[in-house]
Amino acid sequence: MNIDKKLTELSARINYTRDILGNTSRPELDAFSKEILEFPDKYQAATEDQAIKAVDSLDRRLATMESAIDTQLTAMDKVRIVRHPQRSCLKDILENVYDNYIEIGGKDEHSIDPGMLIARAYITRRKGKKIINQPVMVVGQEKGHGQEFRNGGSIKPWGNSKALKYMKVAAREQIPIHAYVNTPGSYPVEDFPGAAQQIAENIYEMAGLPVPIIAIFSEGGSGGAEAIGMADKRLMLSHGYYSVISPEGAAAIEGRIKGSERAPVELIESCALSQRITAQDNLANGYIDEIIEEPALGARADHFDFYKQVREQVIRATDEVTLSVRGMRLFRAVAMRHFQKHADIIVRWGLNDDARRRLIARRFKKYRKLAQHAYQDNRSMMEKLNATSSGIVSTTSSAVQFGLIRPFQQRIARFIEEATDEFHVVTGKINSTYTSVLKKMGVTSTVERQKELELTGLSKTKSTEVVDEKGYNYVSPQAKIDREISCPHSKKRGCLDIWARDLFTDFSGVCPNCGYNFPMEYQWYLNNVFDHGSIREFNRDIASGNPTGFPNFEERLNAAKKKTGLESSCMTFNATLKGTRLTCATLIANFRGGSVGAAEGEKFIRALELAQTKHQPFLAYVHGTAGIRIQEGVNGLIQMPRCTMAVRKYIEEGGLYIVLYDTNSYAGPVASFLGCSPYQYAVRSSRLGFAGPGVIKETTGVEIPPDYHNCYKALSRGHIQGVWSRKDIRKNMHQAFLTIGGRNLYYR
Repeated sequence: MNIDKKLTELSARINYTRDILGNTSRPELDAFSKEILEFPDKYQAATEDQAIKAVDSLDRRLATMESAIDTQLTAMDKVRIVRHPQRSCLKDILENVYDNYIEIGGKDEHSIDPGMLIARAYITRRKGKKIINQPVMVVGQEKGHGQEFRNGGSIKPWGNSKALKYMKVAAREQIPIHAYVNTPGSYPVEDFPGAAQQIAENIYEMAGLPVPIIAIFSEGGSGGAEAIGMADKRLMLSHGYYSVISPEGAAAIEGRIKGSERAPVELIESCALSQRITAQDNLANGYIDEIIEEPALGARADHFDFYKQVREQVIRATDEVTLSVRGMRLFRAVAMRHFQKHADIIVRWGLNDDARRRLIARRFKKYRKLAQHAYQDNRSMMEKLNATSSGIVSTTSSAVQFGLIRPFQQRIARFIEEATDEFHVVTGKINSTYTSVLKKMGVTSTVERQKELELTGLSKTKSTEVVDEKGYNYVSPQAKIDREISCPHSKKRGCLDIWARDLFTDFSGVCPNCGYNFPMEYQWYLNNVFDHGSIREFNRDIASGNPTGFPNFEERLNAAKKKTGLESSCMTFNATLKGTRLTCATLIANFRGGSVGAAEGEKFIRALELAQTKHQPFLAYVHGTAGIRIQEGVNGLIQMPRCTMAVRKYIEEGGLYIVLYDTNSYAGPVASFLGCSPYQYAVRSSRLGFAGPGVIKETTGVEIPPDYHNCYKALSRGHIQGVWSRKDIRKNMHQAFLTIGGRNLYYR
């Protein structure tokens, strides 16, 4: 044994322990470090055997100390563990968990995004003399061991796009996907395709990939984790964390930290604890399925027993997902359920068409059941019974109308159309012959004479003009301000001051010179976009709660409820727009910034399910959203995949899903169930993107230009499909309902 080398290793372990404890004072570590420094002098005259025994004793004592400290780790300590450069990285896992692999999609710094690593790997399994090589597609964020070019695993949009590309390749080749989540969050850049838009696409597409997906979480930071974290089975390393936002970010928001200030350490520790971000918290809430135990103080590159455990559990998870949707599986399923070691159980990972359909259906059911404990259902028993009976009636009538009567009507209509088209061919030929005979005789037909008059005659003004627009039914309180309002672009564009009463009534809050749209209350849209008196709200009493027990948040929620008269930031209702019946979910900025938690996600999903049952178009009107509600932790974050899956199911059933953004729309909702719509529009002067200016400066140190999140920027990179003036919303929305959408929109 090289005693000097062993002493150096022991010193490195002590320094590592100090790092993950945040350099807090630990007398036992100081004493041990002193003992190592004094070791050469103390054992200078000792024999080699005595020195080796003494070093081994130090090793055992340090291991005992590490185990004791491990039991006392706080949530923030675990955050420091996953961020440490010595943490096991994806390349370590590829080398030690899989039997063979090859990197694809670029390598190291010679890659479109070095933080996203893709590998085609094999797991070799033996049964007697038989060897079975089972291929998998491995995707994951790679930090390396302090490699700066990997950007700490913070992925840019094109990195997430690369991951999606090869996950689709795995689906085509019918091989499982193993996704290793190890990111503090995605890099908030809005260059094409944009961070939010790409994450939304990843979640939407992963929901329908017909192969087993296993996700293994180490550091699961916000939307960056969700970009590859949608899975049939979710495993988590015991010292990992999974959170809606980093503890530092949560502390900055809670402490209202501005500029270059830093949040107090105590507040950061408190937020890490209150958000319930650890593996044990997430297992208790049902957001992960199993925990992979790590060595004391976290897995590092040379912990080879840990890799054996990872290998066993990812194989087991893939087997279980496959067997859950396969046909002949009884004995193997029982064996896997009751015996920990199942090396002799061979499960082929290929699936037939029926199994693939069952796999996707089970994935939908899995996510639909999540977060049911995290909101308050304040409906009375009678209201719940009425809702259930109404749902049964709607489902039954829909099945009869759209499953039996409408297909029969369509078959009859198609037969009549075909017959009419055939008849037109015959009559057209006869009419052509008749017209040519008249021309030879010098006679002009009545039809041709009429066409001549239409082209050459004078147009006639109509005596009455039909106007189908309804007058405004809501007047903004801003109209009562007795003063002139200046447009924010007046210096640049020469806009004149406008009297508040005129601006917020006749001009609908739109500057008549430059078209700038002043912010308006959500009530303006409800009363002036939809047909008067047509709004019927439902699920009002599903209320936002405090599932994590976040300090002082209950009082703030109650204050928001009292101030707005709302139970959550999401309002769901049925309405008509120029006679077209639709279902709408609106996120209201007045309630906690329009942030989304478990209640909002549940209401959004139920509204989509109702729209699907009633065969109605669905409008998501975003009055404003600040993102996912950080105080709810993963209870809020999980709404990103939950709602996105509901959107996908609705669209695949033929529904028309339109999103309209107003004021400010950022973060999780835009990066998931809003951003995955094929038809997204924005009110002029709105801003939208992945992260707000303050968050971008805090995470990247970059000052962004004022127009970085301008809706026209989003339009130019393809995030949205159009920018509307507030005056034109009603007209444009009606036009959209008439011209776009899926095959089952029977309202037309």
